[in-house]
Amino acid sequence: MNKSKKPFRNSEAILDVYEKPEFGQGVLLSLQHMFAMFGSTVLVPILIGISPSIALLSSGVGTLIHMVCTHFKIPAYLGSSFAFVATMQALMKADGYPAVAQGAIAAGLVYVIVAIIIGQIGSAWVNKVLPPIVVGPIIIVIGLSLATTAANDAMLNHQKYDLTYFGVAIFTLVMTLIFQMCFKGFTSLVSIMLGIVCGYILSCCLGIVDFSGVEKAAWFSLPALDVPGISYHFKWYPAAILAMAPIAFVTMTEHMGHIMVLNSLTKRNFFKNPGLHRTMLGDGLSTIIAGFIGGPPTTSYGENIGVLAMTKVHSVWVLAGAAVCAIIFSFVGKLAAIIESIPMPVIGGISFLLFGTIASNGLKILVDDKVDFGEKRNMLIASVILVIGIGGAYLQLGSFQLTSVALSTIIGMILNWVLPKQAASEKALEEKNKAEKQEGKIYQ
Repeated sequence: MNKSKKPFRNSEAILDVYEKPEFGQGVLLSLQHMFAMFGSTVLVPILIGISPSIALLSSGVGTLIHMVCTHFKIPAYLGSSFAFVATMQALMKADGYPAVAQGAIAAGLVYVIVAIIIGQIGSAWVNKVLPPIVVGPIIIVIGLSLATTAANDAMLNHQKYDLTYFGVAIFTLVMTLIFQMCFKGFTSLVSIMLGIVCGYILSCCLGIVDFSGVEKAAWFSLPALDVPGISYHFKWYPAAILAMAPIAFVTMTEHMGHIMVLNSLTKRNFFKNPGLHRTMLGDGLSTIIAGFIGGPPTTSYGENIGVLAMTKVHSVWVLAGAAVCAIIFSFVGKLAAIIESIPMPVIGGISFLLFGTIASNGLKILVDDKVDFGEKRNMLIASVILVIGIGGAYLQLGSFQLTSVALSTIIGMILNWVLPKQAASEKALEEKNKAEKQEGKIYQ
């Protein structure tokens, strides 16, 4: 009798992708993911002038859509994208949210079109253009390019250095490390959430938590939906489409970078199964839905990938739970306001750990694949990617901006394509050694 093949299980994971936690543990693990993404997800709508509650709703709905598209095989969370912020701010001033919505929908359609093309031609090319020598440094860049954000959140109070803020950030970090290293079982798994709670309590004692938003918030409130044809009359905004649609190509490179990190964490190849076309489709449909209901464009979040790396809980059930929590919290004004009141130094202290963990996984790829940095080619590719990406270099063409992560990724792929396997000096040295060996000057 033929026995069915057992599904692959990552032995390094505490809960693997398909494994389901107990209900109570699952709720706390999901809340931990929601805490990790909350600050960034609500910051984007605040920056562009729309309701944070709608961003929570669109991130939760978008994450579930992405999971459906990827057959619940990828533990990813989608939150508000920062890549579009500058363009959205300009569009809000000129034409209001209807223009932003149209631009977001256009960007999502670009994702869908690219997904259809990849579905036809396949994704075998990914491994060729993104070998370990390119992937490793890119993942390091994804983590460390956020380092300045984490540091600023930890230190700055209204753009001025604040020792109290920095103390709270370090305290939050230390408590998280203690829960992670000195405890075992479930306490260790929710170390990030416990660290945030400890940091929040200290912040309350120091008087740096603003409760005004909590007092004003209603217990129940509908998210501020902005639906075309209902909330406003439809009108074409060609400038918005031309401004936002090309940015989709920038976020695609970041999207692929996050998939590479998840591949490394889960010991799987999501480019192959469920396929890059499905991950792109999920991201695109999520952004389209966000545009239709009044939210900002969405993208996969490094903060949640950091949580996955720290806890070794890779369950899609947990991420789906986080999405459901975000949707619920978008309707409960008091709860959303409490989380929104978490001071930035608490978020900064946690980010030191989360972003650094992402970067460390890039180093792990280089070590696991035994990349030889004695070869000039490898040294050159890694050096250029790291400095451009971490240094924050970007390409600006009018209103279109290629971010440092996207730029370093593209340059890394080009260098991998054009640089020869060996430098001329390495070839000359190899030929010299061969000649000397033949002459008997080198004995083995």
